[in-house]
Amino acid sequence: MDLEKLEEIRYAKLETEQQRIYDGQVVHMRKMLEAQKGEEFQKNKLQVLAELTKIRQICCDPELLFEKYTGGSAKRDVCIQLIQSAIEGEHKILVFSQFTSMLELLEQELKKAKIDYFKITGETPKQKRVETVNTFNGDTTPVFLISLKAGGTGLNLTGADVVIHYDPWWNQAAQNQATDRAHRIGQTKTVTVYKLIAKNTIEEKIVKIQESKKDLADAILSGENGSITQMNKEEIMELLEI
Repeated sequence: MDLEKLEEIRYAKLETEQQRIYDGQVVHMRKMLEAQKGEEFQKNKLQVLAELTKIRQICCDPELLFEKYTGGSAKRDVCIQLIQSAIEGEHKILVFSQFTSMLELLEQELKKAKIDYFKITGETPKQKRVETVNTFNGDTTPVFLISLKAGGTGLNLTGADVVIHYDPWWNQAAQNQATDRAHRIGQTKTVTVYKLIAKNTIEEKIVKIQESKKDLADAILSGENGSITQMNKEEIMELLEI
């Protein structure tokens, strides 16, 4: 019997300081694009990708970009609340992010809240990954933080029945592959999958265009340079309009 997989988007509304930084970065990028003509735009695709990544990081937590930032993160708050609620319901949780530095910020929050957790990244040795996964599946540790590079393949995390995509992988195949660390043979519970989206930002825009322009969405947020070279300036400007 196939077990059910429930999917839900959870929105986080940016507060004053985070919104101000987000708006400033969007204005900066729009001005940069407007100033580029023809060939100049084509030559600067990697710079465009870098600027889009900065906007994504601000959606996640401005502290990823600004070390001395103290204005808080709407999405980090929503994530911790979701984790605490899931723990109260006696669930075990996987949290995925493409940014290992974001996992470090979440670690700080979990420590403050005295919540036990495991973490693996692309730097974690293979044997250590296996040992950590086996321990998680068999004990009561409620949270497992996993980076994109570590979470793609080979991990059987059926001890978890809640999956949180902190910065969803708009590459649908990669996202599903991550979710399937929990939703697979051996799972005995319904798996609930949450995507955290910063409201009124580029993230929400990409959710809306994901199906109609899937290759474009994949290129922007997977960080791959294949399809991004096919993007025109108008398509990028459209992403920055909410």
